[in-house]
Amino acid sequence: MPDFAYVARDLQGKRSTGTISAANSREVAAQLATKSLFPISIAAGKSSERVITGRVNGARMVSFYSQLASLLRSGVPLLRGITVLSQQSGSKTLQSVLQDVKARVEDGESLGDAFARYPRVFNVIAISMVRAGSEGGFLEDALERIASFIEQQEELKGKTIGALAYPAFITLVGVIIVTVLMVVFVPKFDSIFDSMRQRGTLPGATVVLLAMSNVMQRYWWVLLIAMIATVIGLRTYFKTPKGLIAWDKIKIKTPMLGPVLLNLAVARFCRVLGTLLGNGVTLLRALEISRHAAANLILSQSVAEAVADVTAGERLAKPLEKSGHFPKTVVEMISVAEESNSMDSVLIQISDSLEKTTYRRLEVVVRLLEPIMLLILAMIVMFIVLALMYPILTSSSSI
Repeated sequence: MPDFAYVARDLQGKRSTGTISAANSREVAAQLATKSLFPISIAAGKSSERVITGRVNGARMVSFYSQLASLLRSGVPLLRGITVLSQQSGSKTLQSVLQDVKARVEDGESLGDAFARYPRVFNVIAISMVRAGSEGGFLEDALERIASFIEQQEELKGKTIGALAYPAFITLVGVIIVTVLMVVFVPKFDSIFDSMRQRGTLPGATVVLLAMSNVMQRYWWVLLIAMIATVIGLRTYFKTPKGLIAWDKIKIKTPMLGPVLLNLAVARFCRVLGTLLGNGVTLLRALEISRHAAANLILSQSVAEAVADVTAGERLAKPLEKSGHFPKTVVEMISVAEESNSMDSVLIQISDSLEKTTYRRLEVVVRLLEPIMLLILAMIVMFIVLALMYPILTSSSSI
């Protein structure tokens, strides 16, 4: 609980100061009253509560928003609803956050501002929609739309991860098989080929294979350190502003997967923008939020340039088309929606259509990746086997 510094007087008028830990200033006043003290001033001090840094998974947040919307529709007061959900929450992080949110709302802070204090729990989209819903008197609808939005995003994320799980498994198994062959199996042939190496009759492929195996055996620790250093270096670089842009550029330029990832980012941008506009958020503010929600800096920069054009009085469709990152069908639909004043619903339709089309493409790409990766693994194993067997077969035919 936060600490409150107080200045008070007792029944004899004697001045008294101190600190009290309480949920809010009214509770401080109540505690002072039990001590026959009359508060002159009460000021919030530093919080004695630990800093909440944990995250809450998407499924729990969907449940929270849905249940809070249902409670409010049933006539349950907001503070009572938050209290009930805090008590039944299975997440200690969410429970702590909701207790603090309740205390802040009791002190007169708006629900959106209280949510904004915990950006790791309540994302910027939810905060903006809650603020718009509170101001416009449609908080229940806003909460339901947030729940629906997060649920759809989690479903899409689950499908994407599920689709890529098998190719990742094949890659891991392939690396293990090749490593075992090179470190355990290939060195056993080194002494067999010693005489052929001295005579200079050992094939070049076999010489290369034995040399690679020898390096892996003797200097495995150097290779391991180099791999770890490379991974750490790349991760550090890709966290810098230049690195983030470079990584997003690599993602959208990758053969086969690039168009899929770009379309997913466009679909996410359209859904967030449509959801915000449908909840009363202004276009410029909604564009600013949705460009960050796209999770792709290249697309975000294109939208930022479009925001500048829209601020100057231009329609949204034209600068989006100019960027070259939005499909022509999407730009055309946005252009028609601007003329008919139905941007919010059209953007949601665009997002639904793009996600379905993109997921089908993702399935096709994954189906192609599986045989390609198996073929690459088979070719590597075949090279190892042929490089070992060819000298043996050659020497046998000579004898």
